[in-house]
Amino acid sequence: MSVQSSSGSLEGPPSWSQLSTSPTPGSAAAARSLLNHTPPSGRPREGAMDELHSLDPRRQELLEARFTGVASGSTGSTGSCSVGAKASTNNESSNHSFGSLGSLSDKESETPEKKQSESSRGRKRKAENQNESSQGKSIGGRGHKISDYFEYQGGNGSSPVRGIPPAIRSPQNSHSHSTPSSSVRPNSPSPTALAFGDHPIVQPKQLCFKIIQTDLTMLKLAALESNKIQDLEKKEGRIDDLLRANCDLRRQIDEQQKLLEKYKERLNKCISMSKKLLIEKSTQEKLSSREKSMQDRLRLGHFTTVRHGASFTEQWTDGFAFQNLVKQQEWVNQQREDIERQRKLLAKRKPPTANNSQAPSTNSEPKQRKNKAVNGAENDPFVRPNLPQLLTLAEYHEQEEIFKLRLGHLKKEEAEIQAELERLERVRNLHIRELKRINNEDNSQFKDHPTLNERYLLLHLLGRGGFSEVYKAFDLYEQRYAAVKIHQLNKSWRDEKKENYHKHACREYRIHKELDHPRIVKLYDYFSLDTDTFCTVLEYCEGNDLDFYLKQHKLMSEKEARSIVMQIVNALRYLNEIKPPIIHYDLKPGNILLVDGTACGEIKITDFGLSKIMDDDSYGVDGMDLTSQGAGTYWYLPPECFVVGKEPPKISNKVDVWSVGVIFFQCLYGRKPFGHNQSQQDILQENTILKATEVQFPVKPVVSSEAKAFIRRCLAYRKEDRFDVHQLANDPYLLPHMRRSNSSGNLHMAGLTASPTPPSSSIITY
Repeated sequence: MSVQSSSGSLEGPPSWSQLSTSPTPGSAAAARSLLNHTPPSGRPREGAMDELHSLDPRRQELLEARFTGVASGSTGSTGSCSVGAKASTNNESSNHSFGSLGSLSDKESETPEKKQSESSRGRKRKAENQNESSQGKSIGGRGHKISDYFEYQGGNGSSPVRGIPPAIRSPQNSHSHSTPSSSVRPNSPSPTALAFGDHPIVQPKQLCFKIIQTDLTMLKLAALESNKIQDLEKKEGRIDDLLRANCDLRRQIDEQQKLLEKYKERLNKCISMSKKLLIEKSTQEKLSSREKSMQDRLRLGHFTTVRHGASFTEQWTDGFAFQNLVKQQEWVNQQREDIERQRKLLAKRKPPTANNSQAPSTNSEPKQRKNKAVNGAENDPFVRPNLPQLLTLAEYHEQEEIFKLRLGHLKKEEAEIQAELERLERVRNLHIRELKRINNEDNSQFKDHPTLNERYLLLHLLGRGGFSEVYKAFDLYEQRYAAVKIHQLNKSWRDEKKENYHKHACREYRIHKELDHPRIVKLYDYFSLDTDTFCTVLEYCEGNDLDFYLKQHKLMSEKEARSIVMQIVNALRYLNEIKPPIIHYDLKPGNILLVDGTACGEIKITDFGLSKIMDDDSYGVDGMDLTSQGAGTYWYLPPECFVVGKEPPKISNKVDVWSVGVIFFQCLYGRKPFGHNQSQQDILQENTILKATEVQFPVKPVVSSEAKAFIRRCLAYRKEDRFDVHQLANDPYLLPHMRRSNSSGNLHMAGLTASPTPPSSSIITY
């Protein structure tokens, strides 16, 4: 596009620097006024166009081409532009040109008039290109395109279009409707912003159109649209279904949550009611036990405090039941003495027998004379009694039979009194135990039915040891009875001693919690109450221990004792089959619980406080070192535990085998085989166990030779000769219906001397 001056001569196009740096006063003011009156559409108003006549014609044409997109010449050259020049101006000198794409802010806003002009130009693109090709030379001679103004100065950096490649600025590319926006920096300033820096102009976003040939028909498009609509409807329907399902699920969750809260509330009510009923039952049991204890105090006896010097001791006073039995025994003894005295008198009146009838007759005369001489003395002041009159033989035998019957009856009464006395002694032992329990319970801080760990409701005290109390409790979570052992440390202990005791209890807990066998008491839980108190929760057994049973009944039959030993050995075999194996080390009747309280029921082993773990580090071929020498119950420990030397003794599971033999002996004979009626101190001082080289069996009660042989195998003095747990579990005596030949063969293999046995055809049955 060319610009013609008022004199009619062509001049070079002015640069942007000339427009921005050296404007005339009138032109600068007109430009500012034009910018101030330019509407948002990018086209100046008609009043603003009138102000351009005061500018230089060349600059007037440049500004008009910049803001209106139409090449308007000076007054003398307005109609000289052809159609090709107009098309070129619309494509290259308008806002669609690369020179006008300074930045996104320089783009003009879209207006309906502009959209219409662009669409009309798009439809006439082919004709305009043809006219341009035919008339390009004639137009090019008279005028210049706006891109030529930017290229006139030469160099780089003075115009935004200088960075565009020539291929893009070619006439072929200039007719394309797509604007290569990627080649223009979006943040570069527009020429107008450079020319009039005081009033930057924000250009609207330009739309790009591109014609694409496609094979789709209207029917296919309609089908695609209908399919799309159907898919959208299906998706919307699916979304609605999911929303409804979600609402239903939320409603169900809310209902379940309400139901859960209702069940929780009901469960809490049930737990509260269970606690209330259990506390009422326990309170009634406590009252009844105390009433019974008060009644038994009069019948069986009670403790009284007696002063001995500066100290006070408790002394037992028997009740009226024992006093009556003592009186009955005294009466029986007196009757026996009277009968014995009468029998002596009767013996004096015994008639002479036929063999001795002549001897008294020969000597009768001298005696008669002597009696006459004595009786004839009238002056004798002493009167001698008459001799007892002799009884006939029938009378004598009759009286003798009466005395024998009376003595037999007295013996029977005496036996009954003795049996009643023994029964009362057993009842008195229970009574004394109950008195101690009640006294300990009244002095306990857990007597008012507390709930420990928000789970275990304490009911009543079962027993008390040195530093622990055992309560019968109810597990509110599992709904079962349990035995809670409360360990209370002495507050006056040093921290080191407390720590050692706690380590010992934790060690017992770690050993016991891994055990799972029907003949071993289960450990349920472990928790702490405070720094000086912690608890272990054990399986609860209704019956008493074996020690209490033996104190009550003294002994038991061989069948019952054998059944108990079989169960103990079964538990020991389990302890030696797990990894690592465990030595109980404290087997005794007090640690064997009778589940039903009888000797013919099940048993369970408890108290693993002194247990030894036979791991690979501490256990060798000869056994493991006994680091706790002196601990345990001496009556049930083997001789190797009492050996004193430079090195600690070696122990193995044969320690428990010795304990089994002692327990079996005590169950059969009612006494311990070694150190009976001795204290532990006496056993240690007198080396009783070290001297126990051989076991001696009492005559009564009668025990089978097989049982005695089994006890000898368990109580072998040298541990090398003693059975281990696995050999003991396979002993023929503990296996049912085994032939005697197998038993004798095992004895020969063990190198022990067995008692004479009957032929192998006989079978031992129990």
